[in-house]
Amino acid sequence: MATPIKVSAVEEITNDFKDSNAAVLTEYRGLTVAQLKELRRSLGAETKYAVVKNTLTGIAAKEAGIDAFDGQLAGPTAIAFIKGDAIAAAKSLTDFAKSNPQLVIKTGIFEGKTFNSGEVAALAALESREFQLSRVAGVLKAPMATLARTLDALRIKLEENEGGSASAESSVSEDPAAEEAPAAPVAEEAAASADAAPAEEAASPEEK
Repeated sequence: MATPIKVSAVEEITNDFKDSNAAVLTEYRGLTVAQLKELRRSLGAETKYAVVKNTLTGIAAKEAGIDAFDGQLAGPTAIAFIKGDAIAAAKSLTDFAKSNPQLVIKTGIFEGKTFNSGEVAALAALESREFQLSRVAGVLKAPMATLARTLDALRIKLEENEGGSASAESSVSEDPAAEEAPAAPVAEEAAASADAAPAEEAASPEEK
């Protein structure tokens, strides 16, 4: 006969399954209390790492409609109930298991799909949601920075062009005086021609 304590425990595990978007089943044989505390801290506030009883967990999993843990509930069992970033949590678990081989990752579920230990490791190898968001933010910022640099370069170019135009105008305003100088010899030649013409006309009557 189920005791109130067992009923309450089954209900809590069932709710943990239903409230999580992912869960990873582990065996923690040989880990100390301090190591378990370190693991919980590395998983963050959005992941509940709970030591559970196998029989009660089996009942709770069925009530939650989960069959991924069938045949896997043996030995000292703890489940990571993940409510946040599943990739980040999977990475924390696999990283901890590398440093602490006593932690054995057995299987998991992610958005209703069953993951074996290798697939959990593959999930951990993906980029976390936070990293993806930061990279997207970087991509969005990059064009603005490029645009700003382009505008600065254009502004400098325009300023240089305006400075060149001003210099050109200045040189043009000084040139007319130099261009007018050759006009004097031309005027003198015209005057000389005019003076020579009457002299020839005056000489004509004498010859007659």
